[in-house]
Amino acid sequence: MVKSIMPSMLVGVAALAGCGGSSDSATAPATLAGGAAAVQEQFVQVVDHVSPQVVQIETSQGLGSGIVYDDRGDIVTNAHVAGDSRRFLVTLEGGDRHTAALVGTDPSNDLAVIRLSDAKPSPATFADSSGVRSGDIVFAIGNPLGLQSSVTQGIVSSLNRSVGESNGVTLSNVIQTSAEINPGNSGGALVDLSGDVVGVPTLAALDPEFGNTPAAGIGFAIPSSTVRRVADRLIGASQ
Repeated sequence: MVKSIMPSMLVGVAALAGCGGSSDSATAPATLAGGAAAVQEQFVQVVDHVSPQVVQIETSQGLGSGIVYDDRGDIVTNAHVAGDSRRFLVTLEGGDRHTAALVGTDPSNDLAVIRLSDAKPSPATFADSSGVRSGDIVFAIGNPLGLQSSVTQGIVSSLNRSVGESNGVTLSNVIQTSAEINPGNSGGALVDLSGDVVGVPTLAALDPEFGNTPAAGIGFAIPSSTVRRVADRLIGASQ
């Protein structure tokens, strides 16, 4: 999908660069507007495509997010979202609610898999996160503060970060993003402009100068390649 946008964007740039003083300059605003509309439509298409693949997970400890992983009803989320629970209530985008059971958990990577008991929504596509670059546009989709299917947008700020969680776990090689991550986003989807999952949003940085409140624009996501490796292992061990 990205390739369908870039040519139109480049046309807009070329038109602006070549118009200096020409009578054709009157067409520049229309060309620019067309390019902006194409970018906006791409954003909308990504969100429309991915939102049904992101679910809300409810436990006795609170709410979090998850991503439909495969066509068997498996959902990947954070281990800290699953907590000590073995049974879960999952709300799909349309509002349908289903029970799910724990498949397995890996606290060292802060990942867990749960399985829906009577529903099999369409799975997301997980990209090879080795292709992610700093500067890539990304969207964080999840259920912050219980607001289902909320979207924030930003870029990949940096790669291969090591960050510590409050439970003493240190995550390595995570993605830093400027897409805002709020409580409830954990376990959701960080997706690229193709609508593919490149990471699982997990935590926001805390600012010690302001009482350890979340630092705006500094969030972290577990790379999709790590997610796939751990999820496949947990699912295989349960069979």
